[in-house]
Amino acid sequence: MSVEARSSEGPLVVAIDSSTTSTKAIVVDVEGNVWETAKREIQLHTPAMDEYEHNPIRWWETSRDTIAEVLARLSAADRARVSAIGITQQRESFAPFTADGTPLRNGILWLDGRATDQIRRFGTEHVHELSGKPAGVTPAIYKMTWVSEHEPEVMDKADKIVDVGGYISFQLTGRWATSEASADSLGLFDIEARTWADELLEIAGVRRDQMADLVPPAQPVADLRADLAEAWGLSGSIPVVAGLGDGQAAGIGAAAISPEIAYLNLGTAVNAGVESPTYAYDSGVRTLVSGIPGEYVFEVLQSSGSYLAGWFREALGDPKLLGAPDPALDSAASQIPPGCEGLITLPYWNAVQSPYWNPVARGAVVGWRGTHSRAHMYRSILESIGFEMRANLDSIERRTGVRITTLRAMGGGTRSALWRQIMADTAGLPITTCVQDEISALGAAVLAMAAIGAHGSHDVAASAIAMAHFGQTTEPDAALHEQYRDVAAVQRRLYPQLQDVFEDLHTLSQRYPSTKPQSPTVES
Repeated sequence: MSVEARSSEGPLVVAIDSSTTSTKAIVVDVEGNVWETAKREIQLHTPAMDEYEHNPIRWWETSRDTIAEVLARLSAADRARVSAIGITQQRESFAPFTADGTPLRNGILWLDGRATDQIRRFGTEHVHELSGKPAGVTPAIYKMTWVSEHEPEVMDKADKIVDVGGYISFQLTGRWATSEASADSLGLFDIEARTWADELLEIAGVRRDQMADLVPPAQPVADLRADLAEAWGLSGSIPVVAGLGDGQAAGIGAAAISPEIAYLNLGTAVNAGVESPTYAYDSGVRTLVSGIPGEYVFEVLQSSGSYLAGWFREALGDPKLLGAPDPALDSAASQIPPGCEGLITLPYWNAVQSPYWNPVARGAVVGWRGTHSRAHMYRSILESIGFEMRANLDSIERRTGVRITTLRAMGGGTRSALWRQIMADTAGLPITTCVQDEISALGAAVLAMAAIGAHGSHDVAASAIAMAHFGQTTEPDAALHEQYRDVAAVQRRLYPQLQDVFEDLHTLSQRYPSTKPQSPTVES
């Protein structure tokens, strides 16, 4: 970034985003210019089918190292301007710890699907209404129940059981605390009262004293530990600010702060959401605590996003690219007509979230002919994600009563012009791309700036508007949108007709389980 793109006045903040694949740290000024970026990968462990874990130590080590790296690049004068640290992280993931921060097992991630039995036993309409979370794969409550039932000694020994942001906050400050807008994704929250719900804690098999303290978003958790401040060359008291989950953070970073503007995150998963001043729950959406104090977010989630496109490239694409983006494949897929000449995909490789919330759903590709190619299947995958998103946006609009007019997009999928156009055409909406790559980290930086009153107040929305930057807009093709509506109508028939088949496949997987050994230990 050029010197001209940096604000010479006002505070700087550091923000981190600890996600499924890596942790990123950025330095940001009051105008939303990102000065420095650092990244560290986090190894994903898969001890058995549908099980996804991290070594929790890596949540902290990658945060520590990326913060140190971006601060080391600043001059002493600029380090003196650093005034706060913000946090965002992957949602729903958790781990048990002793009081000094030692993990007792690997952390279980949001996409982990081991708790199907617990979801079906405890996932009721009442739990949905209380927590805002439909019963499905992602909420941690069901996976905590799984651990309580299968590894009770782990839960008994745990002094704290916290989300990723709570663990990073502890390491930064020494206080076991987390943001309300992070904790609520665990599914243990009375979301209207914004506190832990005793009946949900009981389902999970955990105690209230094992939970982190709760802090409203955009409020200080505590000051940065003195030893870390000294090691990083920071002076004065540096507040660590309560942040929010990465999905809500992306919306804040995109200044999607009103119901007619939705954020669209084309990441590992694909999600979209809008702000709401009032609480509601609905079978088609999940309701989250917003980074704007007192507000909520209505969000839809599709677990198979760029993960699915990457899976295709790795499993069936050019082996020399190891799953990396393939311009030749994109070019070939762009020549395939919309609808892929009768090839339709159900993109439930990682179960289905919105609107069915079925943990045993599976993917399907229907309509194969001998004339279909790899490019047909690849385009069909991208189209299917668009069909699902349009149906999910309909659910949001029914809940809010407000028509969505614009999608503000972020995530790795935005780098594909083909996918951007398919998403615009299937949704029938313009898609404006956010300039900053680390948009969730930018959202955490917005909350940090609001916490210190950097824009003249503690108004998160005002800081979001002041710090947002936008790039090109992809306009939808109205004629193609109508054609896609016809294809989508056929695609929507697949799930109801395959639902019983998915149940049978799940029964078979239980009858003949994987023989790969499982371990509750912490893996490096």
